[in-house]
Amino acid sequence: MTKFNLPAFSKLALTALVALVAASSLATEAQAQAREKITYLFPAPGLLPAFSPFNIARHKGYYTAEGIDVDFQVGRGGADVAKQVGTNNVELGGGIGDTPIVVRANDVPVKAVAILGGRGLIFLVSRNDRGIKGPADLKGKKVTVAGLQDSAYFALLGMLATVNLKKSDLEILPAGPAGVTRLVIAGEADAMVGVPEWAYAIEQGVPATTQQTEQYYPSMAQAILASDDTIAKKPQAVRAFVRATLRAMKEVMDNPQQATADFIAAVPQHKGKEAEMEEILTRYAKFVYPGQATLGAIDERRLKNVQDFLVKEGIVQKPTPLADLYTNQFVR
Repeated sequence: MTKFNLPAFSKLALTALVALVAASSLATEAQAQAREKITYLFPAPGLLPAFSPFNIARHKGYYTAEGIDVDFQVGRGGADVAKQVGTNNVELGGGIGDTPIVVRANDVPVKAVAILGGRGLIFLVSRNDRGIKGPADLKGKKVTVAGLQDSAYFALLGMLATVNLKKSDLEILPAGPAGVTRLVIAGEADAMVGVPEWAYAIEQGVPATTQQTEQYYPSMAQAILASDDTIAKKPQAVRAFVRATLRAMKEVMDNPQQATADFIAAVPQHKGKEAEMEEILTRYAKFVYPGQATLGAIDERRLKNVQDFLVKEGIVQKPTPLADLYTNQFVR
């Protein structure tokens, strides 16, 4: 067997290279350890286009660049997520801007720290063969929502109250993320209240009419929620998460086509559905995300209008000081 002898300088170079690789590995490990670990709880399955800013930010490394490691998990609707956040089981979670009003009245200490858009997130979608022109026509009908802890459920209650209807005046079906559209398409339900991607799915299956619920009730867009405790103890992590998410949201607003490619790269389960995903992200860019002077900022006047309405209609028993419901400190 032939034995090769490396020249002295080659041995030195090899030793230096090994040391460099080891140092780089240690540095990478140290950086990973230095990044703060936080958990974000989605109110519905995380692969939904509603959560495209979060998936894009994760895929493109925006959270890592901000110095945080994010573990995304799934809860059981916005109200349940708020409870998990409020009890500090997770640092952050998702609901809609209305959610703190509902849960804070029940002593769950959460605030909205950013809101993804200046318009409403929730839509009313009705089959064209059921004679539904607006919420007044929902009396006696079957209406699906994802769940009774889902943010859309509370938006439905608010919308009903504007036409003097109560939940007992119709049949509300908590159908889950799959059944919420399937029952309407199959004709087993008359309408749905939910997010744009579910509206799109129903439209593809049956002639239907889609309306934003905000024209009847001033519901808000998707919100990032944090507890008072997390805001006080981990402000930098909250700021980092908000900044990275809003960066990706802005990309969806500016170029839905490119954002679709990024979203599908992040969530390959949607591969082959490029046209569908682009249409849905375009709807978010057009109907949900616009309307904020400062991206991510909560509009206190709109928040007050929502709370005043919920209290007036008895959906929420007592008002909460507005300063306890939100903060814009992380979007400035």
